[in-house]
Amino acid sequence: MKSVLAALLFSLPLAAVAQAAPAKVERAWARSIVQGQDATGAYMTLTASEPLTLLGAATAAAGIVEIHQMKMEGDVMKMRAVDTLPLKPGAPLLFVPNGYHFMLMDLKAPFRAGGSIRMTLRFRDAKGAERTQEVTVPVALAAPAGHGH
Repeated sequence: MKSVLAALLFSLPLAAVAQAAPAKVERAWARSIVQGQDATGAYMTLTASEPLTLLGAATAAAGIVEIHQMKMEGDVMKMRAVDTLPLKPGAPLLFVPNGYHFMLMDLKAPFRAGGSIRMTLRFRDAKGAERTQEVTVPVALAAPAGHGH
């Protein structure tokens, strides 16, 4: 009995480590939409404690979720899809309007201010293992006050 108890106690810290979230998620929000709009953006700050690659995201609220980047090219703001993004340990990766963002298209739900959606983020770690993380994303007209976006 003691050996079974010892084995259980030893395995608990390993289980906690295995279930740890791949990245710290802060300041998550998605822009609300008006009737007839079929796309919107989701924004957040991701900070990893280990090297990770963001592979993508999904939500039942949209048929398509892509990582996009907006940046100035000359005097024109351009948006392009990005396949993956590296996360360096301790370095926040900002998803903000007019920068990196999750583009949610073919919307399946109304994105009304005050509501929220669930997103699943997909990562690959340095060993090649894929990991997911569930995130609740509040829906708002604009970035929450004090978040500097």
